[in-house]
Parts: sequence; C-alpha cells; structure tokens
Amino acid sequence: MFKVSIFTGHFDFFMITSATPIVFDRKEYTDDILLSLYRGVLKPRMIEEKMLLLLRQGRIAKWFSGIGQEAGSVGIGMGLERDEFILPMHRNLGVFTSREIPLNRLFSQFQGKPGGFTKGRDRSFHFGTQEYNIVGMISHLGPQMGIADGIALANKLKRNKKVVVVFTGDGGASEGDFHESVNVAAVWDLPVIFAIENNGYGLSTPSNEQFRCKQFIDKAIGYGIEGVQVDGNNVLEVYDKVRELAASIRENPRPVLLELMTFRMRGHEEASGTKYVPKELLEVWGRKDPLHNFERYLLEQNILSKEMIDKYREEIKQEIEVGLEIASGEHLPTPDTAVELREMYAAFGNSEIPVTSSKTTSKRLIDAISDGLGMAMEKYENLVLMGQDIADYGGVFKITDGFVEKFGKERVRNTPLCESAIIGAGFGLAISGYKAMVEMQFADFVTEGMTQIVNNLAKSHYRWGQSADVVIRMPTGAAVGAGPFHSQSNEAWFFHTPGLKVLYPAFPRDAKGLLLAAFEDTNPVLFFEHKALYRSITQEVPDDYYTIEMGKANLLREGTSVSIVSYGLGVHWALDVLDRHPEISADLIDLRCLVPLDKEALIRSVKKTGRALVLHEDTLRGGIGGELSAIISENCFEYLDAPVVRSGSLDTAVPMNAELEGNFLPIARFEKALLDLINY
Repeated sequence: MFKVSIFTGHFDFFMITSATPIVFDRKEYTDDILLSLYRGVLKPRMIEEKMLLLLRQGRIAKWFSGIGQEAGSVGIGMGLERDEFILPMHRNLGVFTSREIPLNRLFSQFQGKPGGFTKGRDRSFHFGTQEYNIVGMISHLGPQMGIADGIALANKLKRNKKVVVVFTGDGGASEGDFHESVNVAAVWDLPVIFAIENNGYGLSTPSNEQFRCKQFIDKAIGYGIEGVQVDGNNVLEVYDKVRELAASIRENPRPVLLELMTFRMRGHEEASGTKYVPKELLEVWGRKDPLHNFERYLLEQNILSKEMIDKYREEIKQEIEVGLEIASGEHLPTPDTAVELREMYAAFGNSEIPVTSSKTTSKRLIDAISDGLGMAMEKYENLVLMGQDIADYGGVFKITDGFVEKFGKERVRNTPLCESAIIGAGFGLAISGYKAMVEMQFADFVTEGMTQIVNNLAKSHYRWGQSADVVIRMPTGAAVGAGPFHSQSNEAWFFHTPGLKVLYPAFPRDAKGLLLAAFEDTNPVLFFEHKALYRSITQEVPDDYYTIEMGKANLLREGTSVSIVSYGLGVHWALDVLDRHPEISADLIDLRCLVPLDKEALIRSVKKTGRALVLHEDTLRGGIGGELSAIISENCFEYLDAPVVRSGSLDTAVPMNAELEGNFLPIARFEKALLDLINY
C-alpha cells in the first residue's frame, strides 16, 4: 500500500503515485493462488482486446474499457466469497469473469441478444444476476451505493456474516448518493466496502476539478469510518487487502472505504478518446500495467513460464471464440408488444383476500393505515420499515407510534435525512429477499429520491427480472395551510412512469385494504395518503386482515346525467357538491388506484351518462385528468353529449395563506364546471 502526502494538482498527483514501482508481496499465498490471480487478470484483458476489435467491426455498439484497471476488479472479485454480492460499474469486467459467468451470456448481453441477462433491453454491464450475486449499475453512477447498503443491512439482519462490495469512481463519488450511502452505512454499522477506483478522470474532468481533498481515504475520517488505500494496479495487494478486510468485517460489521489508485488507459468510452490526457501521464501509467507487471514478477519468481503463458492464452482464446460463436448464433430479439407490456411488472395474482369476520371498528384514515401497517408487519417477518423519525417518535403523523415496542428497532428504523440512499436500501433489501417500506415524511421530499424510484425500482423487473418489493408511503396534498413544500400533489410524476403502481385511497376501509394489497404485491408501490383526510373522516373498518383488488374503482353513487371521476380529497369535494345539489343524477367514481387504472369503469359509466367531468387536486396542466379525458374521448366519443371537462388546481405553487390556498384549489371551480356541464 502507499499513501499520497501532497496534492498540488492533477498531473503532479498522478506522477507522484505512478512513479512508485509495483511491489508484489506473496506472503503465504501458494503458487496456485498466484497463478489463478494471473489468469484472472489475463482473461478480461483478452476479452477487452476482442471487444475492441468487434467494436470496430460494428458487432457491438459501445464499449467502456477497463484496460489498465483489471487488478482492482479481479482482486476484489476473487477476494470475496462467491455468495457475497458485488455491485460493479462500467470498467469492472474482471468482476464478471471472476464470478465465472459463461462468456456466451456476456457476449449476448453486449450484443443485445436474448441469451444475455436483459433480453436486449439494456446495454453492456447494466444488469444484475442473482445467480452470480452481482447487481449492475445504471447510468446515474451513484444509486448503486444505496442498494449496497440495503443488501448489507439484509446481511446484518440475517446475521449471515457476509460482506458487500460496491464500486464507484472518483467522478461518481461527487454524487450526493455517495455521501448519503456512506453516511447511512456508517450510522448503521453496515458490512459494506465502498471501493473507489481513483483513476484520475470523470470522463474528461480531471480529479482536481472533482474534489479538493488529497485522497479519498481522507473522506472516511468525516464519516467516522476506516479508510484504506491500495495500489489498484497490484492484483495481489488488492486481493490480500480485500480478504483481510472482509474477514474482519464479517466478525465486526462496519463499512470501510477502500481507495484503489489506478488509471484509465483508454477513453471514458471508445468514442471519447484520450486527447485530454497528457501523453507523459499515459506513458508513466503504461509502465504500471497490472497484467504485464504481475506477469514479469511471476516469471522472475519461476512461478510462471513462457509455455504456461502460451497455454493460458490459448485456453482463454478458445473460450472467447466458443462464447462468440454461441452468441453470434442467436437471433436478435423479436418484438412482442404483449410480452413487453407484461414484463414491465412482476407477475401478481391481484386476487382479493376477503373479510371473514363481521367485526369492525370505527377508524380514521390514519388509524386504518396504522392498523394495516401493523398487520403487514405481523404477517411478514421480513418486512422492514424505514423513515425519518418513525421509530420512538412514531413518525410526524404518529402512524408508527408504538411500533418499536412491538417490532423492535431492527425492523422499525429511523433514517438520516437521505431519501435516495434509503429508497436504494429498500431495493437492496428486496434483492436480498426482504420487503421494505419507506416513509416519505412528506410526499414533497420524494424529489430527493427520484432516480432510485423511476430508474431503479420501476425498471428493474423489466431490465433483469428483479422485482422491487418496496412500498413508499407518501403523505400528500394541500388544504392544510402547509405552503409550497409540504402540500404538493405529485402523483402524476409516478403515474407517468411504467413499472410503478400508484394507489390513492380516499376512505379508511380502502386505505387498509389497499395498503395490505401493496405489501402482498412484489412490485414497487407508491401509496398516497392525503394529510387533510388523516383525522377528518371516520368509517367502519373490518378488524380482519383483508385486501382490496388493485385497479378496481369504486362506484360511490349512481346516476344517469353525468360521470364524475376523482380520487383522494377530490372525492369528498364531489360528495359535498352532490349533497348540495340532489337534483344532479351522477355516477361518482372513486378511482382508488391510479396504476393499474380501471379504464372499464370509466368507459362503462360515460357510455351510460353521456357526460364526464374529471376532478383532481393536482394542478390542471399535466395532471392525470388529461390522460383520463383522453381515454374517455377515444373510447366514448359517439356517446358524448358534451365535451369532457377537467377541473384541477391553479397552475401555480401551493400557497400557504388559507384564502390563497382556497383559491388555488378547484373546489368552487369544480361546482361551477359541473353545473355548466349539466346545462350544456
């Protein structure tokens, strides 16, 4: 290992570190282990050389080269136990080869063939596989660190003495996810190694424009964790240090920041080139090539011979050629719309669990949600709740009050203020066979975790068949004088995103049944709870464990003159207006579920009444009402006696003042729109 003592700029920094020759210390390792490490580095190098040739031939579309960085991937991949998860990045081919993934499957993945891991739905290393305990990255770089936290948390809860390693780079470590994830791991003492490949550049941006600390191990100090730096071009040193750290962490769970000093010898990806890199720097680091230096060492120690090198190369070459032949023999995927739509979600029977007892209790919405949450915790011993202040304090709305005493702090977990890392941790728990619930203190705060929701949770099943068994509870809505940052209606953001399910109950009975249905489902669910309804309405709620079918609207009132479609607080506004106007004969449809959507209920009602009014609390522009109006127009045009009408809030932020907020909300405008529509 070596440490850097000065930092006077990018070029000097890497000249200093790279001037140190690679020193190999075999310790007590056998010849067989050293030779396996050599083959481990040789294999990804030879594959890359072949891939660069295929890239020039147009047989693969893109390539992110790890030439010069193989030692870190291989040392870590071989230093862990085979059933321990690794979360690699672009340049970690050595992780995949160390796990002995059949090359034909890798090559099929690179070529977008069905034999890969994503059926042609994603690129190169953007995939995961439970079979080989690998979770690939997404293009946003940082979010995989939160997922690693979740897998590590699952290991800690299982007490299985397993370690997780997650890779990031000196560029990716600038992401907020890095801070959030390292901080959570530190606070929760999670058994995870954060491996930072310090290779000098984030694409073309040099390190001195990425951070001002001397080295990444300095950052560990701020989180109260260990920081270890190794020569990332020395496969033996990486392997030895990872084995040492992993053995220690298995017995004493904690996070460690591992910095691998290395260099990227080719462009960020092949099209970007390396013109921005000083030639002298490439020459210096070229002399520190991890394969050639280790090969020379083994030859000098008489552990390796020229004949053995030729033999290994021929064996790997044959393995590559066979893998390519199999992959090349596959046809590209045949588009099938039904399959594409179906596989966006994990299969879910969605059958109702009926109420079996007549016993009910009068409950407010907030009580029904708490009751359902408690029942889910009792049924699923693998369910973990996470959120800010949800433990001893019981959450800001007291929904989890008393849960710590009943279920313990391992399963009811206070979190730091870091929505992205915690949602990512929820996904990591799901990967490890757990169920997770994440409470947004307010739905507005979900913006801090959007990448995890719309890119990881929503797409994981479609991309690589991994369900994301995560429920995110969203206290939402206005009419409580809370102003622009605690009152937004943001359900439309997620309604637009394939792969998510979106529930929004308006009544206590529905809230309990739908929440329990959400936990039955293994797909990611956004569960919206209107704050103004928490304590303002009561209803007789069955004491049983029961579920309500997702995607099934509730017809609250039946009529012949108009169809009113709404959800959440809008349902209660509609009920109030209809009570004041008994002369209006209306169907009132409470959607309850936005995704999946009960289109049939809408169409059936409008065909009967000939008029439709869609009401929601969200701002009018871009709201769900536009989609509902389109569905009605496209399917019921010949039945309509008037244009489809929408009623929503003003296209402004939510004001705090009660009178301004009342004007913002569509209550009065809705009543006028309804009367105008009836008289059209």
